[in-house]
Amino acid sequence: MRISVSSDMDEPVARLLVEELRDRGHAVRAYGALRAGDDARWAVCSAAAARDVGEGAADQAVVCCWTGTGASIAANKVPGVRAALCTDAGTARGARQWNDANVLALGLRLTSAPVLKEILDAWFAAEASQDAEDRQNLAHLDRIDSGPNRG
Repeated sequence: MRISVSSDMDEPVARLLVEELRDRGHAVRAYGALRAGDDARWAVCSAAAARDVGEGAADQAVVCCWTGTGASIAANKVPGVRAALCTDAGTARGARQWNDANVLALGLRLTSAPVLKEILDAWFAAEASQDAEDRQNLAHLDRIDSGPNRG
């Protein structure tokens, strides 16, 4: 899988994220503090990684900032992106299952190495629900993004 990754800081957990994704066999494209000379502002690098998903250059993305909040907000501004801030495996599983999230947002402040691995395990193991109500909610999101009546 092609995964774009961004971080506004070169923190150990961000480096571990890239390493872990590569160890799992994913092709990783790095942004922000994870790529020399790149713009590391959270709004810029998070949007760049998310844009790869929205444009089809990446299958998914993981965006990181200190709390994960700013990274998730920036990613969600990109058309076609459903970013979810996940602090634990249960939230990651639900985000993929019920929200068909395609961008994982992580906070660098509280995500430890073991929790990171649990989140990634849950994220990659979950599949989007085919339940009618869940699909209707996603269709409604698409209408909010594109329609003149916006929901």
